[in-house]
Amino acid sequence: LENLVKEWLRLDPNESTRKDVEHLWNNNAIGELERRMRTRIEFGTAGLRGKMEAGWSRMNDLIVIQSSQGLCAYVLEHVENAATRGVVVGHDHRHNSERWAQLTAAAFIANNVKVYLHNGLVHTPMVPFSVKALNAACGVMITASHNPKQDNGYKVYWENAVQIIGPHDVGIAQSIMQHLEPRVHSASQVIESGLCIDCTEEMKKGYFHSLSNLRAKMLSFDGASVTFVNTSMHGVGDPFASRAFEIAGFSPYTPVKEQQHPDPEFPTVKFPNPEEKGNHRLTCFQDLAIATANAKGASYVLAQDPDADRFSAAENCDGKWVTFTGDQLGTLFAYHVFETYKASSKPIGKLAMVASTVSSKMIEAMAQIEGFRFVDCLTGFKFIGNTALDLVQAGYEVPFGYEEAIGYMFGSEIRDKDGVAATMVFAQLAANLRARGTTVSAHLQELYRRYGYFETSNSYFICTDPLVIENIFRKIRSSGDMGSSQGRSYPSSIGGLQIRSVVDLTEGHGYDSTNAPTYQPKLPLSLGHMIQFRASSDSSDSRIVLTIRTSGTEPKIKYYLEGSGSNRQAVHSLLGGVVDDLAEDWMNAAENGLGRP
Repeated sequence: LENLVKEWLRLDPNESTRKDVEHLWNNNAIGELERRMRTRIEFGTAGLRGKMEAGWSRMNDLIVIQSSQGLCAYVLEHVENAATRGVVVGHDHRHNSERWAQLTAAAFIANNVKVYLHNGLVHTPMVPFSVKALNAACGVMITASHNPKQDNGYKVYWENAVQIIGPHDVGIAQSIMQHLEPRVHSASQVIESGLCIDCTEEMKKGYFHSLSNLRAKMLSFDGASVTFVNTSMHGVGDPFASRAFEIAGFSPYTPVKEQQHPDPEFPTVKFPNPEEKGNHRLTCFQDLAIATANAKGASYVLAQDPDADRFSAAENCDGKWVTFTGDQLGTLFAYHVFETYKASSKPIGKLAMVASTVSSKMIEAMAQIEGFRFVDCLTGFKFIGNTALDLVQAGYEVPFGYEEAIGYMFGSEIRDKDGVAATMVFAQLAANLRARGTTVSAHLQELYRRYGYFETSNSYFICTDPLVIENIFRKIRSSGDMGSSQGRSYPSSIGGLQIRSVVDLTEGHGYDSTNAPTYQPKLPLSLGHMIQFRASSDSSDSRIVLTIRTSGTEPKIKYYLEGSGSNRQAVHSLLGGVVDDLAEDWMNAAENGLGRP
């Protein structure tokens, strides 16, 4: 520990964080130093994300400088003409974000690499948009998205303008460890450098032009016919969302004034994540946003997370506010995109859509009936974006992709989630439906009647002991006779349903019961545990898809459960029974001391 502390004090260029470590060392705060110093923050496919304070396991100036130096060296080695193509750097409004964006730029400039440094606050989609528009070698966005206020992060996009995937994550992590000696100590000269270029306004203009291409020409609506309230959750989204509304031909929305402007303290939200219970389901929508909507007589509440790459919405249904789930929004958007594409008279066989494997299978059902291609992939937009690019390479048009965690991708200019684009598309959809004499909720019910009723029940178990987690998954893999002819022993039933297929996407356990004769999964394997089960009833058309997986960042076993069938009540009842079996029989929740939210 002493060596780790001494090395920190030798390298850290920031007087404040250096003094912080000195103070802890002088006061013999061994426990705190162990937490901050013993392990290094890990660079993965999400880049970096963690608490802002001194230490090797935290986010701070030294970690940002070292990471930027390592990334720069890796990019120069692996991307052709990287120095002249340059890199894009942007930042949100969180504490330290601006300085860390400038330190990132400084590390690249020190290696004679051109930097397109966005001037002022931008939402995350501006970085991948700019990487593509400028043909840059890579992009970095300083943001922690919807994390708590004490966190910040470092998100990396590759030259294809999609978040990095393997092997680049491992290669960059190794490169960082080879470039730990800081070559830059401050960002004071960055703006004056001839290698630092500000094309922010040009990129914003291009981005808004790309949004105008999402305006569905086939839709007819009165831009003032529906009233909207919008919250940006103390983030950077408001100027982008309000401009998007203008582009789409809408009257201005009513902002939730208390949450309209950037504030790194996030004073009115416990978690600045519109997906969290307590925000978009309770606090955010039912308090400030709902109060604003009720006062204005608004029909819909719209929300972006703080870096405006995610989107959520609620509708006033006869005085009761109903929040759409991520999967419901995904289904609504998918059908909207399908209708728009169909109206263009392009061949439906060339249309493709992508969703993460833990998202709803309703688009899969839609694709089977309507004749377009649906592809699922591993969780995360790094996989959704790359899968979309692969499909484009194969001759398909991919105007939409999504994940259930309220992330939606539209068009071809950004292969990443974009909460502003989603806001604009949802508003168009709501207004068009109003012109037809109906609502978004009623339209969703129509889609259920057309493609079958789908209902999700996603949650998690809390487990802080890795050994318990390993034992749980070991038991699941050895507690039945599903797959016995291939030497496997997965459970054969759950909630009174027969399990029809198993796909285990865990490294070392790869198995797909549907893929004879190799039985190897079609999707890439995951470092964490991840198993998907499909089950159905012998006596009705009710069926479920259950995915259980470990979280890479939290002490959780997550489950994603979706039921479907023609009988809504039967599907709803079914989900409760499956969750009970999952908790009591598969997880042994009480015996293993698992927490529940």
